[in-house]
Amino acid sequence: MEVKNRKKEEIKVRSVVEGKIVNVRDVVVEVEFNEDPKPEIHDILTLKEDSSVKLQVVKSAAPSRFYCINLNNSNPTYRGAVVINTNEKLRVPVGEKVLGRVMDLFGNPLDGKGPIESDTSADVFVDPPTYSETTTDVTFMETGIKIIDLFAPLLKGGKVGLFGGAGVGKTVLLTEILHNIINKDLGKNVSVFCGVGERSREGQELYEELKNGGVLPYVSLLFGQMGENASRRFLTAHSATTVAEYLRDVMGKNVLFFMDNIFRFAQAGNELSLLMNNIPSEDGYQATLTSEVAHIHERLVTKNNNSITTIEAIYLPDDDLFDQAAQAVFGYLDSSIVLSRDAYRDGKLPAVDILNSDSDALTPKNVSAKHYFVVTSAKSLLKKSELLERIVSLVGESELSEEDRTLYQRANKIRSYMTQNFFVTEAQTGRKGVYVSVEDTVNDVKDIIDGKYDSISADKFLFIGKVSDIK
Repeated sequence: MEVKNRKKEEIKVRSVVEGKIVNVRDVVVEVEFNEDPKPEIHDILTLKEDSSVKLQVVKSAAPSRFYCINLNNSNPTYRGAVVINTNEKLRVPVGEKVLGRVMDLFGNPLDGKGPIESDTSADVFVDPPTYSETTTDVTFMETGIKIIDLFAPLLKGGKVGLFGGAGVGKTVLLTEILHNIINKDLGKNVSVFCGVGERSREGQELYEELKNGGVLPYVSLLFGQMGENASRRFLTAHSATTVAEYLRDVMGKNVLFFMDNIFRFAQAGNELSLLMNNIPSEDGYQATLTSEVAHIHERLVTKNNNSITTIEAIYLPDDDLFDQAAQAVFGYLDSSIVLSRDAYRDGKLPAVDILNSDSDALTPKNVSAKHYFVVTSAKSLLKKSELLERIVSLVGESELSEEDRTLYQRANKIRSYMTQNFFVTEAQTGRKGVYVSVEDTVNDVKDIIDGKYDSISADKFLFIGKVSDIK
């Protein structure tokens, strides 16, 4: 409390200083201050003639010049305009009042329900917790999605990345995960959904899904949509992280943090960097890409025994898993789920590439001996099947040896068994969604590997729940 009072006194001491806009380049505005004190990084400036126009100081351009980003969707700035330093930082409403609401990075409502009447706000830019303040926990979160629970399980307080190109089902898979785990212990668990640079249609569908499911009061949604400028898209991720931190630290909640899409966050940062004349780095991305991604992920951790579990979609340009934006995220993930365009074309949904997907938690110490055995056996079987695929495509399955044919068929049954109907796509597919426990999944896959279902054709395993559902 004393720290807060001291900060207030410091703000009062800092006098109001005027500056002048000397250059405008899209959303990046260069401002000159000839008098002291100079603005600090992250200070909010306003136009003297229009206080609704907000600029945020980002970096120094020269001893008396600063690059700022325009936080307004419109661009009413011009050369020679006078700006005033408010000596304040960007803040966002937090607390119980933001649950059940949809808002932008400033806390302005987007759901038509009137102002968000929260009397508490928090700085958007804060330092991550120190290493000693964070805790680790190897507790699995069952999603009911067979392919994830078996091959890339989620950890409580961990981070999961859904990698894929355009149109392979990242958002659908993320939304299904949200649907399946958000109902667990609603009194203790809450969720924050951060939409960065995605379509407003998808946000509307998610809102309706949460509303119809009765879980909207436990979710806070923040959107910086595709049509908004780069500064708003970039800062939306920071605002959503601040909301999640408050729920964890002050309200003592376990938080499920969903982001769709973190690539758009990196892309927005790249747009701003180019407008500030920064020299690009690898793949044409900004030199600060790694630190920007790090700042978000290092705040989304478990602290004081309250966790933030992060599930984020990561767009892959041209399906390139080695794109630098994707690689910058990889190091922070506990589980990586890669979606395959080939599997999507074959109608194997969710279109997860099993051999490229993995989880750090899949070790004999963290999972049951049976689970670990089944995963390693299934991946070995699928890898061998891949080598046989070319032979089958050239001369047909009948030319394989009996042993290879059995192996090839069992691999196809595992791939077919991993398909699943989702609750969030019931309206589109007309097929009822299913939830399958990890125990049932492990037992069924083991039985397939052991040859218990050799007499059943692979197509019978498509879009079932458990194997016992086959008639």
